[in-house]
Amino acid sequence: MTARNATMFETAATPAAAIDRLEALYHEAREALRADLQRFFDTGRAPTPAERARYRYPLLRVIYEPLGARPLGAQRGYAKFAVPGLHQTTVTQPGAFRAYLLDQLTPLVEDYGARIETGISEQEIPYPYALDGGDELGRGAVTATELARHFPTPLLSLVGDEIADGTFDLVEGEPRPLALFDAVRTDFSLRRLVHYTGTDWRAFQPWILLTNYHRYVDQFVRLGLEEVAAGTAQALVAPGGVRIDRDSLDTGAVERVMTAPWHRYQMPAYHLVRAGGAGVTLVNIGVGPSNAKTITDHLAVLRPHCWLMVGHCGGLRLTQTIGDYVLAHAYLRQDSILDELVPPDIPIPALAEVQVALQQAAGEVTGEEGDRLKRRLRTGTVVTQDDRNWELRWTQERRRINLSRAIAVDMESGTIAAQGYRLRVPYGTLLCVSDKPLHGEIKLPGAANAFYERAVSEHLKIGLAALEKLKAAGAIIHSRKLRSFDEPPFR
Repeated sequence: MTARNATMFETAATPAAAIDRLEALYHEAREALRADLQRFFDTGRAPTPAERARYRYPLLRVIYEPLGARPLGAQRGYAKFAVPGLHQTTVTQPGAFRAYLLDQLTPLVEDYGARIETGISEQEIPYPYALDGGDELGRGAVTATELARHFPTPLLSLVGDEIADGTFDLVEGEPRPLALFDAVRTDFSLRRLVHYTGTDWRAFQPWILLTNYHRYVDQFVRLGLEEVAAGTAQALVAPGGVRIDRDSLDTGAVERVMTAPWHRYQMPAYHLVRAGGAGVTLVNIGVGPSNAKTITDHLAVLRPHCWLMVGHCGGLRLTQTIGDYVLAHAYLRQDSILDELVPPDIPIPALAEVQVALQQAAGEVTGEEGDRLKRRLRTGTVVTQDDRNWELRWTQERRRINLSRAIAVDMESGTIAAQGYRLRVPYGTLLCVSDKPLHGEIKLPGAANAFYERAVSEHLKIGLAALEKLKAAGAIIHSRKLRSFDEPPFR
């Protein structure tokens, strides 16, 4: 930190005042970058070093100097200090993240007596992150190579998950991380979310359902538009900028949503916007652990309250029938994609609050309880494979699956749970048995269609009902079991 920047730090009277200044600093830096970009497009005049020095993210610092006994707030799963001292992070889009920042800073001040300071960092804002669509300025008249000579560009060497993965170096006397993701890592993922899902990142809601089949989208759209009509939701947002609110709700609303250009995007997202942060996002992540890791890497920077996997699986037990449910309480992770980050021998714990919410929601939606519910909803281990045609090597797989006592197989659930564990996002899995590959019940077009019509709507309603129960639980679902030894204060 240079002396010039050090003089710019101000102590905030309240968390809200700190966020106000972060917003002002970010707006000033972003607008300076945009203005100089436009000037370069118009006249070819490059910024001076002094002008370029304005393109920097704001810095948020929180100082904890304990004076007495350990605060009661230390029992929370977030907004707590592992050690005293100075903690800091760069911040992007503070206006959009205002509710999150306030939720983290307020307990740190009230319970720990922490002091908040705001100022300007040394971390430059890459020029693409100052543009909303990427083509507002210049209209392609200047090449990326020319821009890189004069303006900050995204550098992969500065983007990483060292804090989340615990691989960063703690240097005695240096500031400690305040959050899992800094500004440039967050901006990187915000742009990726737009690219993969076809929707503005600001439309994402804090409660997330992930599925591996588009028929869940059909039901989500129908249920979402019913909520918009009833006034319990503000809008339904679909890929390609489609937004349906009460003013635009007419007989053609379903067609406008369903004909949105979702097929252009790898993992289309649909957002049911409700007041007070109660909305739900559904992402059709497609098939496979690669997609599952990709989307959760980027969703994590939004700091959602929870993500649940609601998709299809193959049932592995003779007593299961098509349409039964599997509530995963453990995962045999053969997805391979996270082996270095979260080795397969690291257990991924089931989160009690999520498990209870899913089971209770299943009972309420199906109308079944006791032994009748147990016959339809089985709890056990799910095998997550990286090979869709694993059946072709059944002789090699049989012993391992048998030892695991697995009851279902899919290609995403173990990855999503491991990513939730790794990135501190509460997670859970409720799957629906769509075939039984070991018992001759494979997916055939006619039988599959009949199953889908009957089962998808019920399954989705269970997922939505479970999220409602988790909302009622509030901060409880942000479990302490997801925190590492040297966890940053922010969740």
